[in-house]
Amino acid sequence: MKYFVEFVVSSLVQHAEEVDVEVEERPDSSTYWVHLNPQDVGRVIGKKGRTISAIRNLCNAASVKTDKRIFVEIAETGPSEQA
Repeated sequence: MKYFVEFVVSSLVQHAEEVDVEVEERPDSSTYWVHLNPQDVGRVIGKKGRTISAIRNLCNAASVKTDKRIFVEIAETGPSEQA
């Protein structure tokens, strides 16, 4: 699933080489933290949050057989953390 999220987000942004996805596993859920260039955050969120909502829906649809809840979040990264 990590590679799927990374592929979809990388396809949307201008700075695809800066996309990084971290996974936080729990017994009943998985959280995917997407780190990307601050200029690309708007592209991933989309108008009224429709793009990120669609990504979340795709991930949850793909995880139906695993009985795990999937969360996709955009990590808050500042310029000092993007070294």
